[in-house]
Amino acid sequence: MDIKGAVAIVTGGASGIGEATARQLAARGAVVLVADLQEDKGKALATEIGGAFCKVDVTNTDQIIEAVEMAKSMGPLRMLVNSAGIGYAQRTIGKDGTYASAFDMKWYRRVIDINLIGSFDFARIAATAMSTTEPLAGGERGAIVNITSVAAFDGQIGQVAYSSSKGGIVGLCLPLARDLAAVGIRVNTVAPGLIDTPIYGEGEQSEKFKEQLSKDVLFPKRLGFATELASMVVECLTNSYMNAEVIRVDGGIRMQPK
Repeated sequence: MDIKGAVAIVTGGASGIGEATARQLAARGAVVLVADLQEDKGKALATEIGGAFCKVDVTNTDQIIEAVEMAKSMGPLRMLVNSAGIGYAQRTIGKDGTYASAFDMKWYRRVIDINLIGSFDFARIAATAMSTTEPLAGGERGAIVNITSVAAFDGQIGQVAYSSSKGGIVGLCLPLARDLAAVGIRVNTVAPGLIDTPIYGEGEQSEKFKEQLSKDVLFPKRLGFATELASMVVECLTNSYMNAEVIRVDGGIRMQPK
């Protein structure tokens, strides 16, 4: 799919994998709408790459619609990357045998609401807009990439909420692709492994911690780079024969229980 001049929405686009994806899409000639809650970083990035910023809470359908309408005003909307998400860790039961110490359902619902429901809500609204665009050669109108995690398959101790949300995104891929095939919209899912982001901090202790995290990576023995994930996202968007796939980008890691 030729993306030059086409509009892409990248949720969670102000940092991490989303930022790297926004940069690579812009470098390929796409017009990028950075959709994020981080206003300062999002605006700065949008200015740098010649795109636009829209402050969006992915749990708010009205804000999603506003972002999609903004993207439509910038050109033909053909791409959505759902990268926004949060994590939360807690074991299912506490150590004291009380119901009160069991997993906090407020957080379970919040993680599902942002990571899974937010991704589907954005996909259904963006796909509706894409369905009204003029098709390219071969009938293609657009493409969606949802970001999941290897935790969807190898969830660790304490990751019940996060793994549930990311497993839901895996399950979403095929039926969503089947639903949208009728209007020429492809859907793929990218599952990152351990990615080197600022969350791990800096300095000697940080490097030792990341080295420990890398012990189960087959090769190369390191954390992944956001740019490596972004390149796979861009490939899924631009390769017109990529559809309904879930792709692990993880150096061959299989996560241990803890």
